[in-house]
Amino acid sequence: MRLFARVIHLTAVLILLLMTCGSLLVTADNRSASKEITSWQMKWGEDGDNGREVPVSDHHGWMNINAALGTPELPDGVSSAWTRIELPKYEYAAPSIYINTLYALHVKVYQQQKLIFEGDRSYIHDNYSLLIPLSDATHGTTLYIWTETLQERIGIKERAVLGEHSVLIKDYVKNGLVDIILGGAFLFVALVMFVCAFYLNREYFSVASSLSIVIASTGVLSITYSPFMYTFYSYLGPVSVVFFDLALLSLLPSLTFLFEKIFGSGKLGIIRRFRKFQVTYSLFCLTFLVINLLSGNRFVEFYYFISTAVVGVIMIVQFILLVACVILFSLRGNKDAITFAIGFGTAACTGVAELVWYYIRGGNYDLVYWKWALVVFILSLIIILGRRLALNHQQVVKYSRELELFNNELQRSEKMEIISELAASVAHEVRNPLQVTRGFLQLLSEKSSADERRYLFMALSELDRAANIITDFLTFAKPEFEQVSLLSVYDECKHIESILLPLCHLNGGKMVLEVGEDLWVKGNSSKFKQAFINIIKNSIESLGDEGLISIMAYARGNKVYIHIKDNGAGMEPGVLSRLGEPYFSSNKTKGTGLGLMVTFRIIEAMGGEVRFISRKGAGTESITTLPLAEAPDGAGSL
Repeated sequence: MRLFARVIHLTAVLILLLMTCGSLLVTADNRSASKEITSWQMKWGEDGDNGREVPVSDHHGWMNINAALGTPELPDGVSSAWTRIELPKYEYAAPSIYINTLYALHVKVYQQQKLIFEGDRSYIHDNYSLLIPLSDATHGTTLYIWTETLQERIGIKERAVLGEHSVLIKDYVKNGLVDIILGGAFLFVALVMFVCAFYLNREYFSVASSLSIVIASTGVLSITYSPFMYTFYSYLGPVSVVFFDLALLSLLPSLTFLFEKIFGSGKLGIIRRFRKFQVTYSLFCLTFLVINLLSGNRFVEFYYFISTAVVGVIMIVQFILLVACVILFSLRGNKDAITFAIGFGTAACTGVAELVWYYIRGGNYDLVYWKWALVVFILSLIIILGRRLALNHQQVVKYSRELELFNNELQRSEKMEIISELAASVAHEVRNPLQVTRGFLQLLSEKSSADERRYLFMALSELDRAANIITDFLTFAKPEFEQVSLLSVYDECKHIESILLPLCHLNGGKMVLEVGEDLWVKGNSSKFKQAFINIIKNSIESLGDEGLISIMAYARGNKVYIHIKDNGAGMEPGVLSRLGEPYFSSNKTKGTGLGLMVTFRIIEAMGGEVRFISRKGAGTESITTLPLAEAPDGAGSL
């Protein structure tokens, strides 16, 4: 109970301390809370006004400005303006005023009549971000800002913030920092992709390298457009402006070239023509950039017009053209076009909307969202390239497999051609001497004794065996059929069954026949029987106890499938792959291997194919595919 009371007591004390500290923090926060200034006064500068004389006593010509309405339109012939801000009373340890965006090229800031800041830019980038320390003042003070520009906008864009320097500096430093990080990431990705492009083939090198240029240009644009660069590295301002122009002039034709590589030139080559125009105009702008730099910015206003205003219009035309082409490709079901449409559509719509709004506001707008839209677009491009590379890899693998099969088939064809020529030439030369020798041995056997006759019969059987081998050679050498007719698969299989069934019974096996009566093929009856007798004899010789051979035939589509399956010894994969090779016997010690070789040739001549499925100890199945023929009026073999 005492422990419980102590816990409650400690909890109450902690709550009291937290409430006390919280109230102290709130008091401190309220003391140092920043104050937004959303209204001030402006006065247009006169000719020759260089901002040295502060118009403290001048009460004429001042106009009230509201931050919500934006900066006023600059009158013709006016290039400078004064801004007067009445600061409220403040009690900060280190007071400062933070202006997120101030449009000007030359700036002077006065507190009362004391100059506290001056900035002057010799290059066209009129976006200032200012954090100006102020002197202590408990009763308020007046801030005078003199601004001068060569462009069509001037003054504070949105608002000013008065507060502690240590608080405002966080926003000051973060202004544009994300753009620098994003641009650096783009440059790194572009560098990696460009290096990897050298390991791709010639077709994909151009796509990957152009994509690298697009990503790198986007990164440079993000960095050189960021106010962070001009705020903290103002001495790099002239270089940043040049790199911004170079990146923009590289991005547009590279993007069009990438689109052309992925989707083609379009109808009447419009994409290619537009890309050539962009390259020409980019070279023109680059030439004028060099002329302007060498002349000490004497033509800066004209260069600004051709490199900003005209290029902006070209960008809008480019976006509309590419979006229209992407929509057409997407409607055709192109997957790359759909991915491109999502990414580019996001970037194009965002870019066009911001550019249109930029022109509507008369240049009184900073493009903000374009870089994030480009992130989506670049991701879509990387996805497209990755998908293309993956498909290319799959195609290479497919071609490699087909090439391997083609090489194997070519080697087999060369072997078969050599064997065919050799078989045809040797068989004819050997058959005649064998027939003469057999005839004389038969004559001798009639006049010989019983013992001599036994040896002569052995010689005759070996001569018959040699004659059969020669017949196989001749069949292999010339598988074409002298007489082609319609064959009933059922009748042919029944005939084969009647021939081989006794042999199957002698080996302790059974034979089951399942063949439809409406299956017809074209070929030669004797060659058809020879082919399947060779297959079934191999199955019979592989049978063990309680062997079973199943013969099944059916039609599927325009093909006839004939399955011959046994439950014999089966074969290993290495043996299975060599079936049909001459003088290779799968499971017979005395076999020549010519039987299956002849079978393959006969089935091939009939326009079909044979394949075997086997597993050691589980039997073998042959699947023969032949073209299905139209049934005649009658039945049976013709």
